[in-house]
Amino acid sequence: MVAQRAGVSPATAYTYFASKDHLFSELFWRLFSAPPGLSLTARSPQARAHQVVTYLASVIAGAPALAAAVNKSMLASDPEVERLRLAVGALWIEYFRDAIGEDADPDVLQTLGFAFSGALLQAGMGLFAYDELAEVLGKVVDVVVGDAEGPKSSRRLLR
Repeated sequence: MVAQRAGVSPATAYTYFASKDHLFSELFWRLFSAPPGLSLTARSPQARAHQVVTYLASVIAGAPALAAAVNKSMLASDPEVERLRLAVGALWIEYFRDAIGEDADPDVLQTLGFAFSGALLQAGMGLFAYDELAEVLGKVVDVVVGDAEGPKSSRRLLR
């Protein structure tokens, strides 16, 4: 069906994509790497991290069928899919690093990346809607990044 809509034969489509998983993963990558992209304008790292999750969530909510398809596809063992999975994850981490600052704690960046990919998976499983991603992940940002006083998670753990 994809090849037909593109006006090419299935054989031609498979010369460009190793599998259906590769095709969906490539579309997902292009969704995030295409302009206009993310613009960070907020003053605090926490507010900029909120801008990141709002941007990423809006991109995903704008293509729910692709997001649902890519949940399975991004887990494939195809080498091309693995390359794209790593590229998408690295791009998300780069967005969070830009938001928090070059000196961002790598553990914080990794936690935000895990939270985002986990939330995407949970939305794909139907635990909440794709258009709820920003709200769900905004709470994660508040816990992990915190405010000017520091991460809220460490204050909670000490209580």
